[in-house]
Amino acid sequence: MKRIFLLAGIVLIIVCLAFKKTEQEQNWIRINQLGYTPGGIKVAVWCSKENKLPASVELVDEATQKTVYTINGLQAFGTYGPFNQTSRIRFTAYSKPGRYFLKSGDTKSPVFAINDDVYKGAADFCLRYMRQQRTLFNPYLKDSCHTRDGYTLYGPMPDSSYADVGGGWHDASDYLQYSTTSANATWHLLAAYQQFGHVFTDTKKANGLDGKNNIPDILDEAKWGIDWLMKMNPSDNIMFNQIGDDRDHMKMRIPKEDTNYYGRGIERPVYFVSGKPQVRGKFMNATTGGASTAGKFASAFALASKLYEKKDAKLSKQLYQKSLAAYAYGKKMPGVAQTASVKSPYIYAEGNWVDDMELAAASIYYSNPVKNKSLLNDAFNYAKQEPVTPWLGKDTAHHYEWYPFINLGHAVLASSLPKQQRDTIHDYYETGIKGVWNKAKQNAFYRGVPFIWCSNNLTTSFAIQCFAYRKMTGDNNYSELEQANIDWLFGCNPWGTNMVYGLPSWGDTPVDPHSAFTHLKQYPIDGGLVDGPVYTAIYKNLIGIKLNDPDEYAAFQSNLAVYHDDYGDYSTNEPTMDGTASLIYLLAAKEDEANPIPGWHTGGFLNQEPHTTVEARALVRGDSTKKNIALVFTADEYAEGLPVIQKTLQEENIKASFFFTGRLYRNKQYQSLIKQLFQQKHYLGAHSDQHILYNDWKNRDSMLVTRDSLERDYEYNINAMKQLGVISPNRIPYFIPPYEWWNKRIGKWFAEMGVKLFSFTPGTRTNADYTWPEMGTSYKSSEELMQLLRAFEVKHTLNGAILLIHAGTDPRRKDKFYSYLPTIIRELKAKGYNFSKIDNL
Repeated sequence: MKRIFLLAGIVLIIVCLAFKKTEQEQNWIRINQLGYTPGGIKVAVWCSKENKLPASVELVDEATQKTVYTINGLQAFGTYGPFNQTSRIRFTAYSKPGRYFLKSGDTKSPVFAINDDVYKGAADFCLRYMRQQRTLFNPYLKDSCHTRDGYTLYGPMPDSSYADVGGGWHDASDYLQYSTTSANATWHLLAAYQQFGHVFTDTKKANGLDGKNNIPDILDEAKWGIDWLMKMNPSDNIMFNQIGDDRDHMKMRIPKEDTNYYGRGIERPVYFVSGKPQVRGKFMNATTGGASTAGKFASAFALASKLYEKKDAKLSKQLYQKSLAAYAYGKKMPGVAQTASVKSPYIYAEGNWVDDMELAAASIYYSNPVKNKSLLNDAFNYAKQEPVTPWLGKDTAHHYEWYPFINLGHAVLASSLPKQQRDTIHDYYETGIKGVWNKAKQNAFYRGVPFIWCSNNLTTSFAIQCFAYRKMTGDNNYSELEQANIDWLFGCNPWGTNMVYGLPSWGDTPVDPHSAFTHLKQYPIDGGLVDGPVYTAIYKNLIGIKLNDPDEYAAFQSNLAVYHDDYGDYSTNEPTMDGTASLIYLLAAKEDEANPIPGWHTGGFLNQEPHTTVEARALVRGDSTKKNIALVFTADEYAEGLPVIQKTLQEENIKASFFFTGRLYRNKQYQSLIKQLFQQKHYLGAHSDQHILYNDWKNRDSMLVTRDSLERDYEYNINAMKQLGVISPNRIPYFIPPYEWWNKRIGKWFAEMGVKLFSFTPGTRTNADYTWPEMGTSYKSSEELMQLLRAFEVKHTLNGAILLIHAGTDPRRKDKFYSYLPTIIRELKAKGYNFSKIDNL
């Protein structure tokens, strides 16, 4: 007994000291506690209650205690949540693997890693939670539960008919089961295997127990979901929406301890997808149809059919037929199927369905080698009905109103569409991302996701949309926003905590979630993604919430949002099965990016040029995994360097690309030399006829030309080339904009003209060779340009780089950079680089 009191006293002292320390601390540095990849975006967030912004922040090597990098000139983002001053600490440029911490004065971040393995095993780790959520046989408990599900309601059969629907996953810390969340989870697991399967291990049997079965555990888990969905949709005209209802919430218990909550022993009700409103206590839910559920069934069946095509042809064919039947069910019953609740007002109040039917149509089209164009047309028509998921850019939404939080159908559909329609789908995704970005860019955490119930699920899904958009288009403009949402989940948030139970093992993670496993039995729920922060106003108005312990995050709560690691808070600290499944996909994508294996992506639907970089629909870097460089020379009124350039290329036996204005092609002084370049098999292209400025320098979106005037100018340029006889009949038309200045509208116009837009690789700086001394600080000497190019190569490599050099400059520049061309080529050849024309990059 004395030992117990002594231990309690020690714990009390530690807690008090911890609270005292928190009160004394006024500044914090929030990081991604998983760590950062060498080639990835690296940002931490400075947080201060003192309205303090440091002059600099140091990156310190943990082993040597030496500063290896300094971040200066922090931008003040001002107040956010509990903090009076915040700022983003960017250290992306530092890429050396190791263990580090960030420091400014007495304020230090936790230690973190920079290496390619920071995401290794994370997706597999989260699969633990999925296995723990299984019903019927539960491999974690090594016992069975819910063996008598269930008795039917609202179906064409008599109420209380028995239906064998055992299996699947419990939805969260209660034991209800929903077709919508389970089908969405299954789809994410299947997609994770299809696109990133190499990151998963085989340590479990199909039943979840230890052992190998020569099948990656991710596919075993997805198959568990598919098997249950087939029970919930046993025939073409029978489809169920959920098992159980909120009467399940009467008592926290381990699943096998179910008692007579529904008046039928251990049987639970199974709600039919009737397309009509169903019981909600004193109310009815707002069901208007069945397509929201049917579409999710169809897409999961279709993707599974694709993956089992070579593994189990009979099952694949069965799944394909079930996908068609489920899709037909949805078309027959347009509208949403909301969940049913008996005692409380909380349901999954889904408000959209065309996104589910788009994903269904696109997935069925994609999965079957015999393409049905009517499905493709259906999918595109559904896409036009809801181009942007409605919550994106908004401050609030109802619980699961816009489920599954993003339109996954856009990602599947785009790869099957012709160029113009594909660009339209890309625009839809970008519009949604921009909506969030317009809010996010105003705070240091880049937080634009609303703090509604299950905000972590929204955060995960939004990061997936950013990832899919980047992979489909090569557009990296939102990469930092994408990473900020991932960082948020792993500690770069006001509370400085990770949102996944036990991940990473050394981090600040949930220890007291709203879960019977942990609360009653102290069983860990490894890998479970908790709900996440909610608006303080929401928290204060929820029913039945009471914290059981002192709030260790009290210093970081605010009038904006709250998060509690406390069993008593079901609104922020309850893990969810579907959110975890989505996170498994995201973590697998991150592990694959750091350690890709060629071949896995070829079967996926996110078709994109490998490892290329696109900005505003223009290629600015080729394949960054290959040591190829494109030398590009442009000219308008000045081209005095052409003889030197031609001679050097001939001596070095390499091919390059030349882009001239119509004015230069018509300039008789250079026509003979231009014809020689063409005969020597260099690429010749257009650079506009009159070198006109397309859009405003300060406001990039402000147009200075109409589409007609742009197209006329381009055609004049092409005609000048034709008159000179320097256009190959089968050449792919590439175009570099005048002044290398354009926007996405320009990019779209050229794409619709069938012309590939490109520009130089940002940061290489050789394009500044047009400057002259009288331009002041803008002037860069040739030697400076060489040093900048060398520095860029050391930090970022020149793999896939597009190096722009002007073939002539204003006479006021005496120091001609093109005269350094022999040095450039020889230095880069010595480093193993090859040179190619732009159309071969």
